[in-house]
Amino acid sequence: MQLGFVSAILPDLSLEEVLKFAAEQGFDTVEVMCWPRGKAERRYAGVTHIDVNELGDAEVERIRGLTQKHGVSISGLGYYPNPLVADEKEAGVYLEHVKKVISAAARLGVGRMNTFVGRDPARSLADNWALFDERWPEVIKHAEREGVRVGIENCPMYFTTDEWPGGKNLAVSPAIWREMFSRIPSDHFGLNYDPSHLVWQMMDPAWPVLEFKDKLFHVHAKDVRLERDKLRQVGILATPLEYHTPKLPGLGDVNWGAFFSALTEARYSGPVCIEVEDRAYEGSLDDRKRSLVQAGRFLRNFVI
Repeated sequence: MQLGFVSAILPDLSLEEVLKFAAEQGFDTVEVMCWPRGKAERRYAGVTHIDVNELGDAEVERIRGLTQKHGVSISGLGYYPNPLVADEKEAGVYLEHVKKVISAAARLGVGRMNTFVGRDPARSLADNWALFDERWPEVIKHAEREGVRVGIENCPMYFTTDEWPGGKNLAVSPAIWREMFSRIPSDHFGLNYDPSHLVWQMMDPAWPVLEFKDKLFHVHAKDVRLERDKLRQVGILATPLEYHTPKLPGLGDVNWGAFFSALTEARYSGPVCIEVEDRAYEGSLDDRKRSLVQAGRFLRNFVI
């Protein structure tokens, strides 16, 4: 496995500064954010460390040179919109950029692109499958042509009332993953697996690993703390941020020993990238850098 982090937590830095920091702290790899330039639609979105709309031959060579100079690889290119949004025009913009990021991953020799499937939160699961069947097969065909594997993160994108009632990402559970992969049975369509999202949904994050071992393209390392006193008062039907808090790896309820035991049994040998969404470490750039150093030290118990 290769230990790294998601670049979204360092929007203040250039790509070269991100890679230099990663090298200085002994990280192997970085998942690089590739949002289109412009205003972010939510926290941790809108970060552009590689602009795929400006990726000419010279820029490709510059980026390759930076990874070689600092000895840090790119684990994947990340862009996380909602491609199943109800507005077809808006969805088309997202899907077009997803394809551009896939093509950029191919040009850079990265081979991985990470994203969300998306969901229309106002529609039933059955109605969302109809949108999925309409919009996603062509994206994966494009990935197959480019030789890039697309990893879908399993975050429900349901945290507050603006994502009520269904959330903005379909790929939240093993049952849905089975259906998703049966509808698009491609070797280029898999998971960017984040154990924390299973914990706050009351599922065991280690349990599905062996079943989906061939679909584990990329792993996010994020923890979560269940606020059990709050959960006792509001129950699981409350909006999820009412009863859980994202934390750095080692500071929450993920059983990292069990999770990495499952990963090693599955012979997973890909990237494990720290994703920082812990607000206790967001006071400054130095705090955010410190969070990566701290999480890295903890995870080196499992990733050598």
